[in-house]
Amino acid sequence: MDTLLTRHWWAVGLRGLLAIIFGILVLVAPGITLIVLIAFFGAYVLIDGIVAIYLAIRGRENNRNWGWLLVEGIAGVLIGIITFRWPGVTTFVLLAFIAAWAIITGVMEIFEAIELRRTINNEWLLILSGAASVIFGLLLLLFPSAGALALVWLIGIFALIFGILLLVLAWRLRGMAQSGQAA
Repeated sequence: MDTLLTRHWWAVGLRGLLAIIFGILVLVAPGITLIVLIAFFGAYVLIDGIVAIYLAIRGRENNRNWGWLLVEGIAGVLIGIITFRWPGVTTFVLLAFIAAWAIITGVMEIFEAIELRRTINNEWLLILSGAASVIFGLLLLLFPSAGALALVWLIGIFALIFGILLLVLAWRLRGMAQSGQAA
């Protein structure tokens, strides 16, 4: 059975690759200025949101749960636009934007995985990436006074873990698509 995720495994992989690139950029230059960090985050979340919206629109006829992905994509695009519109926001407001995006994305991914558990193998990867997003967002909300360097490291490590989990999921979906299994 051909489904949205197996047909578009490459989009899941693209999201993972973008997260890894973002994470590496942040970790390689931890002394990065807040404005550059805002630009990196804004670009990543905007592109991630556009890819999620694309997947939702492509899957609306065959996937009854396409609305969750659409909400996730719209949230990403809106937070990306807000991030670029007001680049001089305080660190706390940036943390709130990042935390809100991470929590919304994580919750949506967990809901997607729960809905897909009957048709997708290894949905735990999507649950795990969603849980990582929620935990990351909650940590940012609970410890807003953490130093800028700690924030940069936390964001970079989260992006790497999230990206790796999505790449593993994409690899498995690719294998399922090639073998003709349901995803």
